[in-house]
Amino acid sequence: MPTPLVVSDVKKSFIMHLRGGLVLPVVTDVNFSVASGECAVLSGPSGVGKSSILKMLYGNYAVDNGQILVSHEGRTLDMATASPRTILDIRKKTMGYVSQFLRTVPRVSALDVVAEPLTARGMGQEEARERAGEMLSMLNLPKALWQLPPSTFSGGEQQRVNIARGFITDHRILLVDEPTASLDAMNRGVVEELIAAKKRDGVAIIGIFHDLDVREKVADRLIDVSAFSPRKKAA
Repeated sequence: MPTPLVVSDVKKSFIMHLRGGLVLPVVTDVNFSVASGECAVLSGPSGVGKSSILKMLYGNYAVDNGQILVSHEGRTLDMATASPRTILDIRKKTMGYVSQFLRTVPRVSALDVVAEPLTARGMGQEEARERAGEMLSMLNLPKALWQLPPSTFSGGEQQRVNIARGFITDHRILLVDEPTASLDAMNRGVVEELIAAKKRDGVAIIGIFHDLDVREKVADRLIDVSAFSPRKKAA
């Protein structure tokens, strides 16, 4: 499928139960698609709904209505109506997600945190650790830290582990949320190279980048989320 991700007429709102059931609209009439080998970037001011869209794509947020169609193992599935088990399978095999923050696991080494997505897909532990080491080396994380739990690391070091874990697999769709926010210039350049390599491999990438220099280098297309604002439509 040359267009592995299609978003059609998606709407999202939140119900504020502590405020008498007040309905807070977030986005409406969200329509876009992302092609294989393309990096599409969600743009717009803070609070307009960019992160909410990513979370809907990944199945973390429910959708009020509309479709999020994903090409998964030869079938087209709708993330908006898929069962929890199907969503987990899509995450395992088809759609990766690099969030802003690493959810650290106590007493698990950085090497094994990065290797885990590969072992979960059936790769042997030794080979997975070797691949993890290559990723951590590429992101300039000192080898002396590899056997330590990331919970002891600085914010920038944790983010490098997070990026290595997110980019190590061959998911055909990759969501990225501010991957360079805590990085220095050298490692921002590494992330730009990783994104370019994914694009060459035909991965469909959709992300959020507040760093304008990085965004300019990686984006093939901007999607203005302000256009999906209910407030703008009502004005």
